[in-house]
Amino acid sequence: MEILRHVVVLIHLVGFAILFGAWVVEVANRRHRVTPLMNIGLGIAAVAGLILAAPWGISYDLNYVKLGVKFVIVIVIGALLGIGVGRERKTGSVPPGIFWSVGILTLVNAGIAVIWR
Repeated sequence: MEILRHVVVLIHLVGFAILFGAWVVEVANRRHRVTPLMNIGLGIAAVAGLILAAPWGISYDLNYVKLGVKFVIVIVIGALLGIGVGRERKTGSVPPGIFWSVGILTLVNAGIAVIWR
């Protein structure tokens, strides 16, 4: 069971890597856009995170405050991506505040996963 949990952790990290990597590509190209790959990465990370929030195969208590904070951040990132897609359809680009918030919140969420014990 422990190996399966580690596989899900890996999938969770890969999801955030896809989201953050797609965002970095847009930064490097000096475009403010939301790509389908960002949405896919967020979906992978969110589903894997919800699976990890279940107390299966571990011998310690989960930190539900940490999980709650990470969940709220994922919801905010999803909302920003959704707003960004709508604005992009309307104006052709995503407002800089929304675009930069997606990257910063993604990095914060990954940092919380690693630093907060």
